[in-house]
Formats: sequence, structure tokens, C-alpha cells
Amino acid sequence: MKNTQLKLINVCAFFLTVLMVVWPSGFAKGGGKKTGHGHGKSHQAKVPAAIVDADYHENGLPLGARVALGNFLFFDKELSGNRNISCATCHHPLADTGDGLSLPVGEGGHGLGVTRDTGTGADEIHERVPRNAPPIFNLGAREFERIYHDGRVEVDPSHPSGFRNPAGNDLPLGLDSALAVQAMFPVQSATEMAGQSGENPIADAAVAGNLAGPGGVWELLALRLQGQDPTSPFYGGESSPYLQLFKDAFPGEINDVEDITYVHAANAIAAFEAFSWRADNSPFDRYLRGDKEAMSKEAERGMKLFYGAAGCAECHSGKFQTDHDFHAIAMPQIGPGKGIGLNGLDDFGREAVTGEAADHRKFRTPTLRNVALTGPWGHDGAYNSLEGIVRHHLDPVTSLDAYDTEEAVLPPRPDLDALDVVIHNDAASRADIAAANELAPRALSEKQINELMAFLRALTDPGSIDLRIDVPINVPSGLPLAE
Repeated sequence: MKNTQLKLINVCAFFLTVLMVVWPSGFAKGGGKKTGHGHGKSHQAKVPAAIVDADYHENGLPLGARVALGNFLFFDKELSGNRNISCATCHHPLADTGDGLSLPVGEGGHGLGVTRDTGTGADEIHERVPRNAPPIFNLGAREFERIYHDGRVEVDPSHPSGFRNPAGNDLPLGLDSALAVQAMFPVQSATEMAGQSGENPIADAAVAGNLAGPGGVWELLALRLQGQDPTSPFYGGESSPYLQLFKDAFPGEINDVEDITYVHAANAIAAFEAFSWRADNSPFDRYLRGDKEAMSKEAERGMKLFYGAAGCAECHSGKFQTDHDFHAIAMPQIGPGKGIGLNGLDDFGREAVTGEAADHRKFRTPTLRNVALTGPWGHDGAYNSLEGIVRHHLDPVTSLDAYDTEEAVLPPRPDLDALDVVIHNDAASRADIAAANELAPRALSEKQINELMAFLRALTDPGSIDLRIDVPINVPSGLPLAE
């Protein structure tokens, strides 16, 4: 359970891949073909044991000074190329560690959450971020060794850094977890935080593919935090306002500004996210700890369906209700895509990471903790209601064909709006999505659906409902918090 006294440290969280409530009862054993499993013999999955402190890195209690530093860094726009966006812009506590949009609006936009627009004039965005901003709840748990919807960051001891990642062997050593590794990458994305070529040195380094070298993205960001970037608001002062914070957060490791690296920043951001957004005191958690009155009777019946006849726990398994694997469930495809397929507007998911045809259109099973808070749902935020995505799992192909693109929550702009629906409106692309589907149709009564919904709502930690305490009053750079 969250230590409520330590929670009063003013802290907050970052990134990371998109909520799709996978209904796994019809997954094939291989080859990506549908099975009749969904109509066959029901399977009784094991209800997990209660979550304990040992399930988290550092037993859920990272160094307080490191959490406090990470809180500032998470909200400080100093980490973006044009100093106009922070990690919190797309993962804000007031939006349940997301942004409330189907697809995020990165640097160049204005506003927070569902009020964010696509920018104006020379600052308007070039494209939407192609995948939904995933919630950050419980990503400090040890079992979260894969990050992003396609799992492109994952623990792998065979790599020098200990992680498989988009930077390969250029990833520096010393990163504490997959969550910390993830914090290394949004800062180098032109769409997310870096900005466009010609706008600032960080954007230029990113376009050149220089992440770790001299003058690379991570070095330039470290120079900003050190106060040694002439464009920094605190350049020329006696010392960086961040110096003492880094000293306290990394005692014996940082003695002067030159010791600050972006790896330290990423580790601090991950510590903040892990501590602040631990969520394991829901009615379901209390039920597992012995309080058999914690859930309603309707939620209890939903739990029995979830772990029994409905088959949900075949993929949403374990303490955090994810198998950390990848599945294709005919999710409607909207947005600018990942540079593949028709006009480069499609997204093939895990296949783009592994190169394996068997991974075509597969995305990572998300944890379901706080799932009622974290819409829109799906790797691209296609569904704006939790019940809608639950019903999608009952008959994915029929749901795909019936999908209304008006359900997507996207700030309007005519040129972007036209691109958003190209793949869904293309019969061949939609047929390919349907062919990759692994879920057989399943019939559930309205009563059973309501019971499942009651159980999913019972996965909400009350401590996650009001996260205003995680928003700092100001940040060391002096840059505004307002979006």
C-alpha cells in the first residue's frame, strides 16, 4: 500500500504505451488465426496474490530526494528543445497520468488535456503523436520489464546497457529500470519534445541521429541542467538551481555541475513516477488482503467472470493483470501511423520491432489497474468509453467494421483530420487488421457485461482519483507550468 506520509513529497510522473482491455479467451496458440476457443470450454484462471512492497523496485520507497528531483524534472519544460512542453503535458496528474486525448499533441500545441489544440502559425504541429499516451500507474513494479505499446524498450542482459532499446549500444550505462530507459526517448522525438530541424540544437542533433555523442541530445540536455547552455534561463549564475537537488538525489555521485548527466535525470524521473503513481489500494486489492466486504456483490460476480468464464485473465493475468505479451485484437487504426503501410499511415505494432510476421499488428497487453480512469482506450485511443472497448473484445471484427471514427478524441484540424481516418476507411487495410485478429467472438449477456464493468471499476485506487498534490508550484528553471 502507498505510504501516505511519504506521498506528501511533491512529486509526479512520465510516459510511456496505450490501454486496450484485451479479452483473451479466443487467442490462438500460434500463427495469428482465430480459434473457436471463445465458445468452448471455460477456463478458470488463478486469482493473484495481493501486491506487496517487494513487488516494486526499492520496495516501493526510492530515495525521497530523488523523487523530489524527478517531480521537478517531470514538469520542467527545460527538457524540451523549444522549452514549450514537459513530460507532464501528455502525462498529467490532472488527467490521470495521461492527457485524455486519443492521440497526444506534442510540442507546438497549446493547452492541457482535452483542451489542447494543434498550435498556430509557425508553431503548429506537423503531426499528432501516433500512439495514445499510456498511463503510468504501477510502472515502478519489478515485473514491468517491457515499456511502450510495442515493447521496444525491454530488459535484456545481453545488451551492454542491460536493455534492448531504439538507441542500441548508444544507450548509456547506469539506468535503473526499463521505466528510466523510457524517459531517455521522448526528448529526442521531433513530434513529442525535441522540435523540428532548424528550431534548436537539440532538434538538429535528433534529426542527425546524434543521441549519445558529443553535441548529442542527451549531452545538450545535461548542459542545460548544469547551467552551461548559454540559452538556459539560469546561464551565467553562480551555479545551476538544479545542482543541490542533484547532489541530494545522488549523494557521493554528484559533487559539481559537470557530474550531472541526463541518465541521472532519467533515473530521477522514473523514481518520481514509480513512487507517486503506485496504485494498489483498490477495492480489489483490499479484497485480496482479506476484506471480503471491499467489493460489491456485482463486482465479485464480475471478478469470477474475469478469472473464469469470460477468459479475461488468460492475458490480463498476474498481480497487475497483464501477461506483458503482445496480441492482435482488430483494434481500429486511426492517426498518422508509424511510417508503414498505405501512405505510411499504418501501424503494425510489435512486428516493426521484431521483424517477425507472427507479430503483425500485435500490441502489448496493458495493466488494468485504474483502467476506469485512463481513457481513451486502445493503442491509438480509438475507444472513448471503457464499455465500448470491452464490447469490442466480444466480437472484434464486427466491432472493427462498425467503428465510428467520430468516437476518437482529437483536436480538430482539417489536414490532420483527413489523415486520421485513411487506414480505417481503406477496405484493404481494414481487412488486414481483421485477418490478424486472434479473438473469436464470445457471447455474454448484458447482466454479465455489467458485472464485468463493476469489477473493472473496482480496480480503481481511491488514492489515484485526486492527484493535485503531484503538481509542483514552480520548477527550478523558472519556466511556466501553464500550457
